[in-house]
Amino acid sequence: MVQPGKLSFDEDNFPYVDLGTVRMCMDRQEAPDWALEVARKELRETPDIMKESFEKLNQLLDEEKHLIVPREETYLKIYLRPAHYYPESAIKRIKNFFNTKIKHPDACRDLLPSKLKHVFDADVLQLLPVRDQHGRRMITIHAGKKWKPSQVPLIDLFRGVQVMIWGAMVEPLSQICGGLVIIDMEDLSMTQIMQFTPSFAAMLLDYIQECICLRLKAVHIVNNSYIFNILFNIFKPFIKEKLRKRLHFHGKDFKSLHKHIDKSCLPAKYEGTASWEMPHSSLTYELFHWYEADYEKAETYGFTEEYKKKK
Repeated sequence: MVQPGKLSFDEDNFPYVDLGTVRMCMDRQEAPDWALEVARKELRETPDIMKESFEKLNQLLDEEKHLIVPREETYLKIYLRPAHYYPESAIKRIKNFFNTKIKHPDACRDLLPSKLKHVFDADVLQLLPVRDQHGRRMITIHAGKKWKPSQVPLIDLFRGVQVMIWGAMVEPLSQICGGLVIIDMEDLSMTQIMQFTPSFAAMLLDYIQECICLRLKAVHIVNNSYIFNILFNIFKPFIKEKLRKRLHFHGKDFKSLHKHIDKSCLPAKYEGTASWEMPHSSLTYELFHWYEADYEKAETYGFTEEYKKKK
């Protein structure tokens, strides 16, 4: 009998956390037929276009002598799917993604679950065990009362988010359907707001708008107050129109949230009707930590040391 809350393995030896009524897992297998049809319609994922795009992207990568990334099609899809199979857009994202590690080494170092266990133990980052009604991967960030900067510095919180984003990037279903983020600002304090320096905000916006290789479909801000609104208005001029349209502010009005995310996909905390409770993020850590070797391998990709010295 599976013990709830413990890491178990399915018939294909993929790990999952049993939460009683649902399993929390990473979807590493190929996307189901309905999602592949979405990919065909929305992302131009047809055999002819895919063949041409793989060939062109490999040519573009050949020109980048100092950039080391795998050439398998399963890996290249990570970048081609969000780019709708336009190779020029994909190579731009790839270069931006790995250049971020050079520009912001402290914020992008050691992106391994084991190095960020304290972040997950603090219960500030959670992988929701189900997807929304559109098949989107959902994660929550608790940047309010749960977050204690003395225990989890803002830079580590951002590193933890990157670990979760990478986890979604390698999921075929997430590559197609994308993901969304719920940021819970409950009881946000001025002390916490002071952590968001202009340089950090600029880096965060650069990461979201220019580097992230995932279809970020929405960012939902809940329990936001006038204190958060002050912070947002300071940085609003630097948010591009595409991202601005995907930002949704709900305050404590969860009925507003339900207009975007079906109640059946949300726990009682957000007045949802899901049969499961929000799992503690230490369980999220157990799941991600099982893939530690994959994260270690991903850390070897990117620009060479020679290129970094030139930069």
